[in-house]
Amino acid sequence: MKKLILSTILCLTISPTFAEAGSTPPITDALTKKECGACHMAFQARFLPSESWSKIMKSLENHFGEDASLDEATRNHIEAYLTSHAGRGKGAPQRITELRWFVDEHQEHGFKRLMKKRNIKSVADCVACHSGADRGYYDDD
Repeated sequence: MKKLILSTILCLTISPTFAEAGSTPPITDALTKKECGACHMAFQARFLPSESWSKIMKSLENHFGEDASLDEATRNHIEAYLTSHAGRGKGAPQRITELRWFVDEHQEHGFKRLMKKRNIKSVADCVACHSGADRGYYDDD
């Protein structure tokens, strides 16, 4: 019983961003999934605040060193979806992989060791370790 109470208290006191990340639904918008998923995993909108998504979507011609330009209607649609489903937070962080909750969560699970073992080149290659809702963090830990 004490463990249950302690667990409940801990869940209620976790930072909002981290709590959202743990219960984040996948992208449900077909156009967002198609366009973003053409080059990388379509990251869940709640991983970043709306200001971040707006900034990212307004600079697609230089999207982390790549030209990911879209026609205006597509860009507007995707930005509207991402910002309307965005997480809470201040500022406009650009890299999910540098957010405190991400770093903390992945250090706990030893992702650097696993990345080396699987020859994964980028921390942003989430699918290399997370390939579905039915799967835990890593299948060979």
